[in-house]
Amino acid sequence: MPQFKVKVKWGRELFPDIEVNTDEEPILFKAQLFALTGVAPDRQKVMCKGGILKDDQWNLQIKEGATILLLGTKEQVPEKPVEQVKFIEDMNEAEMATAMEVPAGLTNLGNTCYMNATLQCLRAIPELREALDNFRVETADADSMPLAITSAMKFLFKQMERTGSTVTPFVLLGTLHRAFPQFAQTGENGTYRQQDANECWSELLKMLQQKLPSSNKKEAEGGEGEKQVKKYNSFIEQYFGGSFEVKMSCNEAPEEETTTSKENFLQLSCFISPEVKYMHSGLKSKLNETLVKRSESLGRDANYTRSYLISRLPAYLTINFVRFQYKGKEGINAKVLKDIKFPLEFDAFDLCTPDLQNKLCPVRAKFKELEDKKLEKQIKDPLAEVKSKEGDEKPKIEYEPYYFEDDVGSNNSGFYTLQAVLTHKGRSSTSGHYVAWVKHTDEVWFKFDDDVVSSVTSEEILRLSGGGDWHCAYVLLYGPKLLPKTIEPMEST
Repeated sequence: MPQFKVKVKWGRELFPDIEVNTDEEPILFKAQLFALTGVAPDRQKVMCKGGILKDDQWNLQIKEGATILLLGTKEQVPEKPVEQVKFIEDMNEAEMATAMEVPAGLTNLGNTCYMNATLQCLRAIPELREALDNFRVETADADSMPLAITSAMKFLFKQMERTGSTVTPFVLLGTLHRAFPQFAQTGENGTYRQQDANECWSELLKMLQQKLPSSNKKEAEGGEGEKQVKKYNSFIEQYFGGSFEVKMSCNEAPEEETTTSKENFLQLSCFISPEVKYMHSGLKSKLNETLVKRSESLGRDANYTRSYLISRLPAYLTINFVRFQYKGKEGINAKVLKDIKFPLEFDAFDLCTPDLQNKLCPVRAKFKELEDKKLEKQIKDPLAEVKSKEGDEKPKIEYEPYYFEDDVGSNNSGFYTLQAVLTHKGRSSTSGHYVAWVKHTDEVWFKFDDDVVSSVTSEEILRLSGGGDWHCAYVLLYGPKLLPKTIEPMEST
């Protein structure tokens, strides 16, 4: 009998006829209690016959009509803010825009900040939001975990469209726990253990990769010379997937033929060593590596060089700072706190193959032309930019496609703009706290600290580079730098 009703006693209050469904995870039952009492699931102790109900399994024998004891208190009333309240009439333009358009935060269900931060970063991608919105559930495949994850993300992102609200991601968390039991691990006190945000990021993308279809967007307008658009199996492969051209050459036998192969990636790794001070050098440090393998021409083991160059740049480039190193003695992933600088705008040109570089050049030339015109205009009228900002009406800007005509979802210039940063504060990947920082405008970013959403400046984003116990950048999400369609002609002299 998976469905029945029980009584719940909480302090002096008694709630009769509360429905229980043991086919669902207990966390959903606790969600009902949260709605009734205001006691968050991570503060609940649900007891029956001396035992405490777990979040991920029905470890208690609960029967029809049983009386269940709920222990727990509501969260305390927030204290008076330290900073003085600022009224709209006292705000500048950026502050006013932020105040009127605050995105939804996510409730922390007990060490689930790793998931919340990951979701806020991924939601920064408009194409992903659109793809999930258009996703249709296949009822014939109802038991599929990739389908369940994709559907849960679609539902959650829809809930998050209400700006200024806080959403509790019960459904997605329960689905994540069923798909990946390691995320449902609990500690001695019964609360969830902290998990690695980059692992969560990777697993979610793998799930979406199996179910979220590729975009059908068609850039070719038809007519003569129309190009064949490259087909992809999934949206993730199309917009997140890049390719390496991998070459292997023997250092001890130059005459031996160099082998070439292809490897796909969904993120790049920035390795941190004593010499690395910048993200770019951390990326390049592992594009060439030396290894030992058997040489058929020499008939023995020999030193080889394996080199990687990017042959396809995705529209959205994910970069993971390899900040955690496993220490066997302590049994933890210890954190490297070193300060590694990263840019708000990133150029991947010198990481690419010569063939791809040639393909990137035409759009790069247009960017340079635009910068030259801006510079010339600034020289003629140094106050022109200030005047344009002070103007009442700002014309809507249309942009050129950021991908190749025959490869929707690629990057056709090599230029990227930072869209989101996932940070970690603490000393190991399974402890501490994760936060998402998402770009709103050129000057204003949103800080998503679970259900607390606030605005910060771009200068504060650059301070996330590490070097201490403050928030350190762990995963960076770069999006394509956009090129305006119309370039104002230079005035004749």
